Amino acid sequence: MTVESRPRPALLRVTIGSFVGTVIEQYDFLLYGFMTALVFNTLFFPSSDPTVGTLVAFAGFAIGFVARPIGAIVAGHYGDRIGRKSMLVMTLLVAGLATTAMGLLPTYATIGIWAPVLLVTLRIIQGFSYGGEVTGAVLMTTEFAPRHRRGYIGSFVPTAGPAGLLLATIAIMAVAGMDKADFLSYGWRIPFLVSAVLVLVGLAIRATAPESPAFTETRTRHSAPILEVFRRHTRTVLLGVGTGFGFYVVFYVLLVFAGSYLTTQLKLPAQVPLIAVAIGSIMVIVLGPLCGRLSDRFGRRPLIVTGSALSAGFSFAFFTLLGTGSTPLIYLAYALAFGFMTIMYAPLITFIAEQFPTAVRFSGASVAGQIGAVLGGGLAPLIATALLLTTSGIWAVAAYVCASLLVSLASALALKETNQSDITAE
Repeated sequence: MTVESRPRPALLRVTIGSFVGTVIEQYDFLLYGFMTALVFNTLFFPSSDPTVGTLVAFAGFAIGFVARPIGAIVAGHYGDRIGRKSMLVMTLLVAGLATTAMGLLPTYATIGIWAPVLLVTLRIIQGFSYGGEVTGAVLMTTEFAPRHRRGYIGSFVPTAGPAGLLLATIAIMAVAGMDKADFLSYGWRIPFLVSAVLVLVGLAIRATAPESPAFTETRTRHSAPILEVFRRHTRTVLLGVGTGFGFYVVFYVLLVFAGSYLTTQLKLPAQVPLIAVAIGSIMVIVLGPLCGRLSDRFGRRPLIVTGSALSAGFSFAFFTLLGTGSTPLIYLAYALAFGFMTIMYAPLITFIAEQFPTAVRFSGASVAGQIGAVLGGGLAPLIATALLLTTSGIWAVAAYVCASLLVSLASALALKETNQSDITAE
């Protein structure tokens, strides 16, 4: 059966299952990022200096990323050996349990040092599960999609990330308006506990999706796919890391660092960055499928290069607009930053996945993506905060963001174009 002849209802179920599951996983993973500066820096990482407490909390945030390559290796191994679908069910279940458990944790005031230890442990479990989630979801959709629509269909998974982010933003805004004492006592726990319900819905949808036909039809099975990846595709892995690096830096600077900067340095209300991120998320949801479709027509690489260049050029203007303290200008800054980022983000994961053959695609794409996530997103809030503290200026942060995007631009240019390639060929 050719890709073009596969039934549309099956493609629809796969796309919905991948989208909904990734929304929930992103909700779980990004909820921690929001709560880092709002709650965890005081309830789990107390310090007499609020900035130091935030810096320590960001270190806990980064640890979750360290576990992502490990999860990518495990999920990639079994995803290439026994199938994509089973790994996606496993990652969603593990992430949901870890997030729900966070909402039940006692704080530092109750159990002392065990509070941050348990919180960071659950964060590591989150990172482990997320390591194979996004790539696996993209593989399920792109390996089902016709060649001329892979970018468009595949873009729904990256779009699910901001949808999960928007969902997390709404959940936090719903409780952030509570009396401060109530919010710090129990209100912050509610969004974490809601994850249990979301995960049950996601599992019900994902369980009905069929297995990837590209996987079931391939004849090659490696006993150790990750070793095969590094034996034959090391250059591709390294360039995949570089291509994703800039995106992860800019995304987590926007999501985590900039929000902390607005509330701790500029003394703006917490609702301002929350609304700004919600606006940015809507930009990605609207523009993502359009950019995916454009990548089918003009190529993945031109969009990634264009998005990287526009985001790099806007990095200094972004912090200039934030520095005005004007709420409308801050919202405009986030809308433009997320819009430029979407141009590179929508085809990014599909582009990296298409670089690898079917037999090792899950392992290769997952490892490349998650190493980029660690070096980029995991360390971005920590590095940005350290630069702000040591240089006494925001421009060093802007330069860091700009340089990371230029790395993505150069790496994408060094990879082959893939929008017309046959990804089922062995």
